[in-house]
Amino acid sequence: MNQSMRSKIIVLDDDPTGSQTVHGCLLLTRWDVATLKQGLTDASPLFFVLTNTRGMSAARAADVTRTVCRNLRQALDELQAAGDALLPVVVSRSDSTLRGHYPVETDIINAELGPFDAHFLVPAFFEGGRITRSGTHYLMVNGEPVPVHQTEFARDSVFGYQNSYLPAYVEEKTAGRIRASDVRHLDRQSLLAPAGQPLADLHDYACVVVDAESADDLQRFAAHVRAAVAQGKRLLFRSAASLLTALADLPPQPVAAADMHRFVRGNKPGAVIVGSHVPTTTRQLESLLREPGVTGIMVDVNRIADDRDHLLVEVLTLAQQAYDLGKSPVIYTSRTEKTFADQSTRLAFGEQVSALLMDIVRGLPSDIGYLVSKGGITSNDVLSDGLALAASRVVGQILAGCSVVRCPDDHPRYPGLPVVIFPGNVGDANALVTVWQRLSAT
Repeated sequence: MNQSMRSKIIVLDDDPTGSQTVHGCLLLTRWDVATLKQGLTDASPLFFVLTNTRGMSAARAADVTRTVCRNLRQALDELQAAGDALLPVVVSRSDSTLRGHYPVETDIINAELGPFDAHFLVPAFFEGGRITRSGTHYLMVNGEPVPVHQTEFARDSVFGYQNSYLPAYVEEKTAGRIRASDVRHLDRQSLLAPAGQPLADLHDYACVVVDAESADDLQRFAAHVRAAVAQGKRLLFRSAASLLTALADLPPQPVAAADMHRFVRGNKPGAVIVGSHVPTTTRQLESLLREPGVTGIMVDVNRIADDRDHLLVEVLTLAQQAYDLGKSPVIYTSRTEKTFADQSTRLAFGEQVSALLMDIVRGLPSDIGYLVSKGGITSNDVLSDGLALAASRVVGQILAGCSVVRCPDDHPRYPGLPVVIFPGNVGDANALVTVWQRLSAT
């Protein structure tokens, strides 16, 4: 993006699903200076730091984001001192249909790595059926646009919201610090202007919302970004994954989605871990459990407090039995969502559930062919905790919005294991079946 300095797109991802439109890049689950330098010097134009902050309280998310930024600053300074100066383009990637710690994360990134001339809200995610039109964010349902504040996502007990019109959303989430009337709106007509022109006068951390109804819109926006950055503008993005495709300008992935079975180890059955409990996931799970080649194993989360050890042994025994019969164990949490007195209690319980699921991941048969992780926070924990990966590389997408990464060949338990990162709110009712079928093909 700058003729005299190599750029690098740095994505701080609040769960690991932001890689769902790209390939060939690194996912980092550690953010010490040495690991960050690995990402900064990698050949790919972008890399991800998986902070998992969506599963944290706002205070903890702030602390993690601050640590990542300060370590990034040190890593960039050390590279510059060694003669490898980089121009960072920072993206705060959050894609749970406007749910996440905004503006906490962008404010801290601005304080630690800024000041930025502007921050952009670009939540359009075409792979998930979401567009932004005339400043309003929509989810496509049966071909019709539904304002997202009318969907199940807006009723989230932690990250709920009342506005689909993004300037009003900004005012709501900043508690009036940024007024809706002060939010700039970059509409599709503006995107047709000469490169860089719509961004030329931005300054003082201006807030801008961006319309996008197609990949072409984001390609045009990315061209404006490249031109503005080349002229010295410092820009920060709060976006879904679709923007990353445009910013990175990647070629098509080398292995087609339908051919991902070539990474399956030994043509053996794999395992499916389902932690997400949004209605979309439940519908997909029900479809998968009807397949004759799978065995459903429910994890009753109500037993965790008093009977955790026995529950773990039961699940792993059933998983091994299914695998020995040539079937794929589908391990899923009980579907009834519990209610909690407050946010901290809910988050603490979620951590207990995740800890059990990660013990299950560590105890699966060591020669399974593949692993599917359903749910954003679950997937983050699978990579960082269950598989203990400091870094992994994205192979590509097995389904729109669903990344495949591979464990390194020297992994102590699962060398070369392909792992599908499957967000909770992506895909139609048969999407999980489609992924399972593609991995089961021989």
